[in-house]
Amino acid sequence: MFKYLEAIEELPQDIKKPFLKVLEIFREEVLDTVKRSDFEDLKNIVSRLAQAQEELAEAQKRTEQRVEELAEAQKRTEQKVEELAEAQRRTEEELRWLIKDHKALRAEVGGLTHAVGYRLEDESFKALPALLKQDMGIEVIGKLKRDFVEIAKGRYIEVNIWGEARYDGKECLVVGEAKTQLKRKDIDDFIKRSDELKKYLIKEQVRILVTYQTSPQVQEYARAKGIRIFFSYEF
Repeated sequence: MFKYLEAIEELPQDIKKPFLKVLEIFREEVLDTVKRSDFEDLKNIVSRLAQAQEELAEAQKRTEQRVEELAEAQKRTEQKVEELAEAQRRTEEELRWLIKDHKALRAEVGGLTHAVGYRLEDESFKALPALLKQDMGIEVIGKLKRDFVEIAKGRYIEVNIWGEARYDGKECLVVGEAKTQLKRKDIDDFIKRSDELKKYLIKEQVRILVTYQTSPQVQEYARAKGIRIFFSYEF
């Protein structure tokens, strides 16, 4: 604007005044045009921008609040995970102790079972010769014993009760086992081992089983297999 005025000052005096009048009219028309048309649009734009800014600020506030809530939830989750991890660690530790105790208990029970079984066998060695003679007419030669019978070089079969005997003038083998509580499976296992032994010691076998107790069904099954059962109370 100032450049225009400077240029007008250089005009002749008779032209300068009319030109200034024209310039003033032009300026007023331009300003009036801006006020009537563009100003309202500008005001609306500014209003919408302000509203958008408020909505953005509100959205940002809600986002920050949600972020805080998520952070708190994550903190609680991490704490819960730590508690679960600690509980799992304690459970695993207790489980290791239980397994250790269980193994120790099994070993102890197994030791007691073997001790009771050996006790029953030891009593059998003393009492069976007379019982075999009395009940079955079988004469034991020497002593009954517990041993590993060699069936081949470096190969053995464990026999709980065995020994040489004579029956009806013929030599035979007494083969037996002692079980604290005799079950049908024990009979099947005993038959299997006795049959294996017979492949290498080819003599007639007198098969006997000694026990503290067993069921009538097991007794009948043993009789059907040709096996004589002796009970500890007979000793």
